Amino acid sequence: MFAFDRAAFLAGYKQRFGPVTAELASAIDFLLAKIAHDTRFAQDPVDRWKLAYCLATFKWETAHTLRPIDEYGGDAYFNKRYGPGTAAGKMLGNTQAGDGARFHGRGFVQLTGRTNYDRAGKFLKADLLGEPERAKEPALAYEVAMEGMNKGWFTGARLAKFFKPGAPPNYEDARTIINGHDKAQTIADLARRFDELLAAARL
Repeated sequence: MFAFDRAAFLAGYKQRFGPVTAELASAIDFLLAKIAHDTRFAQDPVDRWKLAYCLATFKWETAHTLRPIDEYGGDAYFNKRYGPGTAAGKMLGNTQAGDGARFHGRGFVQLTGRTNYDRAGKFLKADLLGEPERAKEPALAYEVAMEGMNKGWFTGARLAKFFKPGAPPNYEDARTIINGHDKAQTIADLARRFDELLAAARL
């Protein structure tokens, strides 16, 4: 578990990423509180790298708000992209008409597809198949994102593959945990800045 000095973290965030609105500060406070009690991360450099990469992913996937969001698009777009008859829909386990829209991306890392909602719901002991919009609740979205990235829910790749003792952090290839190499360098650069920030603000 990691604990951080809030003032130092916010000052470091402003220095590395730009202005912090009241809404963004509130989102950061939520994440710092969750991290402080998250037993998945020990106080060592490897877990700090993992945490930095998670935060960089959250920042990118939430359009820099650090709040759970819906994937951009409407029902017609989602059903066309993720419907049961599409290659993506079949891969995501979408089997019923309307599943593409029903299980569109939500959260800190855009949980997508019937299979992923079912798996996340079982982990959370929540009915995400019946209430998929709950995947956007901050506390649930945090657990989905952290557990999913640690366990390889989204693509089969997991954090431990890219962050190991005795080796430098592989921020670029870690993007395959979520989405191939899409924006891999951009997110890697964010992760390096987060790593500096986490190291400087840690209590």
